[in-house]
Amino acid sequence: MNNNDVFKKLRVALQLRDDQIVEIIELADFRISKAEIGAFFRSEDHPNYMECGDQVLRNFLNGLIIHLRGTKDAPKDPNEVIARNREQVIENKAPKAPSANTGTGPKPRPKAAGGKKPAVKKPSGGGVKGKSFAKPKQEPIVERVKYNNGKNSKG
Repeated sequence: MNNNDVFKKLRVALQLRDDQIVEIIELADFRISKAEIGAFFRSEDHPNYMECGDQVLRNFLNGLIIHLRGTKDAPKDPNEVIARNREQVIENKAPKAPSANTGTGPKPRPKAAGGKKPAVKKPSGGGVKGKSFAKPKQEPIVERVKYNNGKNSKG
């Protein structure tokens, strides 16, 4: 088991997103981008896969301690932090209820009778005079070929 596997398992177990991982690593005074984090979680045969070094994993673990336990001056309860994180994940996965129209954004179109969409009229006249914008008929890529399976057509 390599560092990437350990990192992946911790991410799944703690239900962390990439932006949360970046924040946790920054708690240990280490800077890393979201794209680099994503490269650690790719499959090994992917062209953008990157090995997670010892320094990155060490700083993530040190930041995770600060994230879960807090500092000496401001201690936290790890169970509360994990529960709060779990609630955020559930909220993001739950389908959002439609909100009341507050006047911002597009207004819904009125529906036609019968619950069907209103018919849209097509413009007549073809647009520009003398020019047709219809697609030309495409010829088949493969020609029709008659196979005789090795039999001669002669008697």
